[in-house]
Amino acid sequence: MKSILKFSTAALSLGAALMLGGCGGGGTTTDQMNGGPAPASATGLRALPSAFTTRKAVSYSPFRTATSDAGRATEVITDQQVKDDLDLLVTAGIGLIRIFDSSDKVALRTLRVIQTYNLDIKVMLGIYVNTFEYVTDPATRASIQAGNEDEMARGVTLAKTYPNQVVAVSVGNETMVYWSFVPISTKTMAGYIKTVRDQISQPVTTDDNWVFYAGRSRNAADQAADIFSQIDFASIHTYSIEDAEYSNFADADPAPDWDWQQKGQTNLALRASAMMDAAIGKTKSDYAAVRAYLDKNGRANLPIIIGETGWKAADPSGTGRYKFLGHPANQKMYYSRLLDWAIASRSDAGPKGIVYFEAFDEPWKQSDDNWGLFNVTRQARCAAQSLNPTATWAKDTSKPCDEASALYYVPPVLNTAVTQPSFVIHSEAVTGWPSGMRADAYQAGTFTLGYPLTGDSASGDQAGTLGASHYISLSGFNNTAGYGWGLLWQSSASTPVTANMSNFANGSIRFSVKSAYVGSLRIGISSDTDLGRPVDAFVLVSNGTYGYCNTGTVWCDVSIPLSAFKAASPTLDLRYILTRFSVSDVWSATGNAARTGMPEIRLDNIYWAQ
Repeated sequence: MKSILKFSTAALSLGAALMLGGCGGGGTTTDQMNGGPAPASATGLRALPSAFTTRKAVSYSPFRTATSDAGRATEVITDQQVKDDLDLLVTAGIGLIRIFDSSDKVALRTLRVIQTYNLDIKVMLGIYVNTFEYVTDPATRASIQAGNEDEMARGVTLAKTYPNQVVAVSVGNETMVYWSFVPISTKTMAGYIKTVRDQISQPVTTDDNWVFYAGRSRNAADQAADIFSQIDFASIHTYSIEDAEYSNFADADPAPDWDWQQKGQTNLALRASAMMDAAIGKTKSDYAAVRAYLDKNGRANLPIIIGETGWKAADPSGTGRYKFLGHPANQKMYYSRLLDWAIASRSDAGPKGIVYFEAFDEPWKQSDDNWGLFNVTRQARCAAQSLNPTATWAKDTSKPCDEASALYYVPPVLNTAVTQPSFVIHSEAVTGWPSGMRADAYQAGTFTLGYPLTGDSASGDQAGTLGASHYISLSGFNNTAGYGWGLLWQSSASTPVTANMSNFANGSIRFSVKSAYVGSLRIGISSDTDLGRPVDAFVLVSNGTYGYCNTGTVWCDVSIPLSAFKAASPTLDLRYILTRFSVSDVWSATGNAARTGMPEIRLDNIYWAQ
């Protein structure tokens, strides 16, 4: 959640009254003297409720239809929808939910439903505060601060109104880790936590990435003094699936990535299991780093729960980021290992509770969706099905649940390198696209592709003639896409076949163009990589660069060295080329003014040259 909330004057007045007159706990959590570190026997902590150690827990949000962050503001949520959701969770044996805010729309409604229907569900209530310290406009800054006060007031009210349901309160979500979308200083956050804790009796924490809690993020030296003296337990976030590509450190000593590829396991039938074992190992390692840091800083008695961790059941990224990771079977394997650890941790030094992220898919997350134990239509995925095999709920059967179907790393196929001096995409000698290739628009209906047309041709066409001039025409552009337009040539196979263009490393991509198109064009290629993460490489051509011209009266011969594409995207791998050639105008990339019409662009003689 990254939106800035808006608040009414009446709500703000309520918030001010609660800030001044609420009664509750008070004091600090560590009995620290003169600002120094607390001893391991500090007595100020409120006991962690047994719900964390005895119940399965998940994060819960009820949004179903919103397809954007802004769309959540207008989505209508009903009590019956929430009741249906919670019934599913009870059927799955889940007895604790984490809610991210204290809004009337979600938090109040959920608590009211739990109480009204006497559901056996406890709640870790969230208080969502926004960043203001880096906002320069005074009016906006003041509005955000007032909104934060109002949100805290609502959270305090809910914790007091529903004391039998709300077992803990978390103020702030991922506000202090270095990559936070809502960065808030530790001193400000400490003040927020104290404001809430002084008015309620439940234990209080702040949810943040494990890197923050392990002292490896910004303001690390201030954490013990500012935050740890205000919380009753630490709630940490850890996502080994997100750390599969990179370490989660930026301003501290880097740590090695976990070995998600498991290339050492040559028996492919066992590689998925080895990867998921390594994934839970990474989660345990993150926890251990936090435990060690807290112990070193005099907080050995501070309990730790994992407030968020999860695994994607599909890859919605559009980039192939989870190509070897996101599958319901893998999600089930991770969740199973997580539950085993949770049970074992009740009697050892592990986390005192684990909150799984999340209960249901939420389409508004778009490329970051598909974390749910249930999909958006409330069908139980493999992991949820395993919690209650005899339940009569609707099941997601789109993909199999057995471990043999789980994803694992498979390197891309390395095809024989192209050895001819040129690789032709369009020329006078070919009446169709090269074998195994097709042309695709970025979005249907954004322009008209004419191919092949006759009556014009670039001079000196490198592949000869068919007896008539052939060219490609791009025209009829409309602005339905909103961002611009684009066309790419790629493999026509359902599973894309790459081209090994490694022999062209010192060569160039060439094409002829005739147009009066105003502004730059973006020329691109893309490749797969050893990690299975496709990468795009784009070069802008404007009047006078690489031979490009837009006079509209003559053909211009463009030649872009492959080194320019490598410079644009160093991870581009010429051994695994996916998009052989693309031409586009995406306003945000070219800097061109958005438009609703375009002069015709004629292309000819498109090829790679060694």
